[in-house]
Formats: sequence, C-alpha cells, structure tokens
Amino acid sequence: MLTGNRLVAGAGVLLLAALASHCAQAPASPPAPALWGDMKALVSVKELMADMIDPISDNIFDAVGWEITNKGIVETRPRTDDDWAKVKIGAVTLAEGIYLLKVPRPWAPPGDVNNSTGPNPPELSPTQIQAMVDKDPVLWNAKIEALRNVALEVLEIVKRKDVDELFAAGEDLDKACEGCHLEYWYPGDRKAVEEDARQKARFEKAEKK
Repeated sequence: MLTGNRLVAGAGVLLLAALASHCAQAPASPPAPALWGDMKALVSVKELMADMIDPISDNIFDAVGWEITNKGIVETRPRTDDDWAKVKIGAVTLAEGIYLLKVPRPWAPPGDVNNSTGPNPPELSPTQIQAMVDKDPVLWNAKIEALRNVALEVLEIVKRKDVDELFAAGEDLDKACEGCHLEYWYPGDRKAVEEDARQKARFEKAEKK
C-alpha cells in the first residue's frame, strides 16, 4: 500500500525524468551568426584621421566658442535643433568611427614615413609606431576607448542640451586626441605640451584669487 509520502516521491521522480527527456530532445541553440566577410581596411591610419576622424570632430570642437572681434565678443553655441543634431552627428560618427582603428591597417600611405627623417625628427615613423603597438596593444586599445568615451559623453550632453557641459567635453576630446598623438605620433612634444598645461593651470589659479 502506497502512503501519501511515497506518492509524492514517486511523482517527483516521474517529473524529473520527464524534464530530463525534454532537455535531451530539445534542439541546440543556433550558433551566433558570423560576420559577412572579414573587415578590410580601405585607408591608412593617417588617412582615416585626416579624412574622417579629424573633420567630424570639428562638429564638437566648433560647436561652442568665443571670438574677440572689432564688434566685441562673438559667442558660438548650439541654439537650434539642427545645431544640436550636427553635434550628435559628430559624436555618433566619432564613437563608431574610432573603432575602425581596431581594424589592422598601415599607419601611413605607401612611401609615407611621416616627418621622421633627419636629426631629431618631430614624428615617429610607421615602423616605430607599429613596434610600440606590438609591445603594448592594451595601451593602444585604451587610447581608442578614451576617445570613444568622450563621444559617448557628448551624446548624453546632446540629450540635455547643456552648452557648458558641451564646452567641457570639447576640452576632454582635445585631451584624448592629444594624449594619443603624444604617445604614438609626436612624443617629442610631450615636455612642451606638459609645460603649457602647467602654465595654463597657474594662470587659471591666479585668476580665481
């Protein structure tokens, strides 16, 4: 004679068996779809920067500013929806486009060795840059992510339409760009740039007093 406890236990065994059978018969999850072909670079890093990254960044750099003219101080700022849309285009293109630097590509066009010849050349050659990236690829990716983070920051600022924050983000973008260039393109300028930054900081500190 089966008791209530035995009936419950038996039902549990049958349930587990049914679940196991269902799992065994369930079709496997389909594999993640592969990319339609490998990404192949069209231009060098130098050309990508000159013809895409640098021009589109002006949508952010030029969005806020002040100019002293004969008529006084002329202020530039986003005022219309179209103005803010232009800033957004810059941020989206920058955020997506900077990831193209993760695609292997030459550093400069064929035959272009940058301004890397002669005594005390101001720029590194493509061979020197490649050696640095090969030695520390994590740093190269970190520089890419730093610039992308600024672009993402600008996208959030566009939602709020905050002009002051946009001006500050322009400075962040300049630092991200310069930080990468000083590492891989013209590291010889690092001391001069750092000294300029120290003088600027001292001037701003004196103005606040």
